[in-house]
Amino acid sequence: MLLLHAGTTTNWWHWHLHADVVLLCIFLEAAYLYAVTQLRASVSDAGRVRRTQVTAFSAGVLVIYLAAGTPMHDVSENYLLSAHMLQHSLLTLVAAPLLLAGIPGWLWQVPLRWRGVLPVARVIVHPIVILGVVNGVLLITHLPFAMDFALNHHPAHLLVHILLVATALLMWWPILSDVPELPRYSYPLQMAYLFVQSLIPSVLASFITFADTPVYSFYEQAPRLWGLGIVTDQQLAGGLMKVTGSLILWSFIGVAFFRWYNREMAQEQEPRWTEVQEELDRMGLSSRHR
Repeated sequence: MLLLHAGTTTNWWHWHLHADVVLLCIFLEAAYLYAVTQLRASVSDAGRVRRTQVTAFSAGVLVIYLAAGTPMHDVSENYLLSAHMLQHSLLTLVAAPLLLAGIPGWLWQVPLRWRGVLPVARVIVHPIVILGVVNGVLLITHLPFAMDFALNHHPAHLLVHILLVATALLMWWPILSDVPELPRYSYPLQMAYLFVQSLIPSVLASFITFADTPVYSFYEQAPRLWGLGIVTDQQLAGGLMKVTGSLILWSFIGVAFFRWYNREMAQEQEPRWTEVQEELDRMGLSSRHR
């Protein structure tokens, strides 16, 4: 593939139909719409589905298509590591939380009620388990031999993307869960969890950014675009990985902090029952005066 593109590096903008991605996106959207319309009627205690949820899920599917079904995919797969890292950021930090925010809690409860599923699910969403699985998959899929293999074998590359999105859904569960049986973490725990989650990708990004030689042999041999040398492209890739991840994760940390702060302030401002009772006694309205 690289030899075919070696003399035609300006063809990156040509739109190629990625049938596997198109079919995947159609399947996701159709399955979701079927579930929230037809399947909902068969679930006795199914709640309503908000328009914002449908919009969020559809936006997540659209981001998957933009990342994997447009020329961005061709650039990332054939030319630039920086485009590859941007693609992964879109899939894990944008598409995944949108998909999760769009799925109503009652839909998750259907499989959770199957025998033996809920105890296993409770183990899976433990913070230590999530951090280990998510970051383990991230590190393994970005090792040089794994990345080079996936880039040279399209089915493996597609599998890596599916695996990254699946583990990203798990990563975002403690922040966006709408399931009472597996609730989202408390705000302080959310902040601590997201802080830890931001560390390992930053280490990986720093390793890629400050490497003096090419990390991935695939991109070392790839045709260059826009005058970006291999080391410059690598530095840009590491910067994108670190900056996009930090911005999004720390934005959620900020939201969690202010929600926690507002809740604590509201609780402090609420009158205590003893204070209410004393006020009623002072006004002579208490039952003690009747």
